Amino acid sequence: IVQEAFIKAYQNIGRFEGRASFRSWIYQITVNTAKNKLRARKNDCVDIDNINLAIPSKAEWGLMEEDVKEVIQNEIDQLPDRQRTALSLRIYEDMSFKEIAQIMNCPYDTAKANYRHALIKLRHRMEENNMLRSWNEQDRSTAVAYRGRIAEVES
Repeated sequence: IVQEAFIKAYQNIGRFEGRASFRSWIYQITVNTAKNKLRARKNDCVDIDNINLAIPSKAEWGLMEEDVKEVIQNEIDQLPDRQRTALSLRIYEDMSFKEIAQIMNCPYDTAKANYRHALIKLRHRMEENNMLRSWNEQDRSTAVAYRGRIAEVES
């Protein structure tokens, strides 16, 4: 995708008007290229709404980090384009809302609102699937067991 985006940027360098930063212009080309790729393979997606995503046992705790990343990414992929873009730019690219607004060609407050709505939707979807509750319960039981071991060592 990145290689394709750079080829497109090179072919269209004459269209760069300088209204936004060059970084924003290149990034927008990359985002659009990625969106086009996703649209092309949209039918290859699996419906994850019917999959139970809760972690059933402590034996899987060590594998949870990778599973969590995959589940969260799947949920992010389900967000509307503008919310997904704002969230990805903010979290993965560590961009300011001003930069996000430039890339998305929208007002600052709109970029911020898209990010906020994305977070709210993610939390809601994860709560719907009981993912947050099961992970929080797992955290608590691990913490209790850890404190128990510390108490045994101290006595």
